[in-house]
Amino acid sequence: MRLCLVIAFCLLPARLIACEVALVLSVDVSGSVDTQEYDIQMQGVAQALRDSAVAEALIRGRAQVALVQWTGSSRQQVTLPWQEVRSFADTRALADEVANAPRAWRHYSTAIGEALRVSANLFDSVPHCLRRVIDLSGDGVSNEGVPPAVLRADFGQRGIIVNALAIEGAQAGDLTAYFFENVIVGSGAFVATANSYAEYPDRIRQKLLRELTKQTAGTQRVR
Repeated sequence: MRLCLVIAFCLLPARLIACEVALVLSVDVSGSVDTQEYDIQMQGVAQALRDSAVAEALIRGRAQVALVQWTGSSRQQVTLPWQEVRSFADTRALADEVANAPRAWRHYSTAIGEALRVSANLFDSVPHCLRRVIDLSGDGVSNEGVPPAVLRADFGQRGIIVNALAIEGAQAGDLTAYFFENVIVGSGAFVATANSYAEYPDRIRQKLLRELTKQTAGTQRVR
């Protein structure tokens, strides 16, 4: 018994310093997103990262955070590689980098499946993280490349969670329903909705707060 206690004590520090969550922020920069809307997205994410509750959740989760910009097939860019978050200074620095990130592309299609593949492959570099979450936001359905629904089974087997933020209004139809049926995957995965770009900053903040805590319910739509 004493030996077991000693072993447990020795293992405790390693467990405490483990990365609880690896989070990929996957942002739509396709042709449907104009310059102002791109700025709203990037400043909205930066503002959310500066929020005290979001920052604390990242710190408590000993998070690794990366940023991917995506549009059509073969046009996905890892704008910010993995950033380790251990303090409020780290969250502020991360927010500043997001706010100042230049746009990768402007005039291409919407390849959500390709964006998810690139985002998922980043997790190979952070195998020590216990949860792997892709936060994908966009304003349109996938119209190029591998269909996102094809990837759901593989992601489920790999323990990858995909949550989505649907920015409604750029095209006809229920984008929230499309994301729910084709994009999200994993225990507790959910779709949040911004009814316009004006709502994006508040909705991305709420979404980050939610996904930085473990979810145990089934997949959900959140309006």
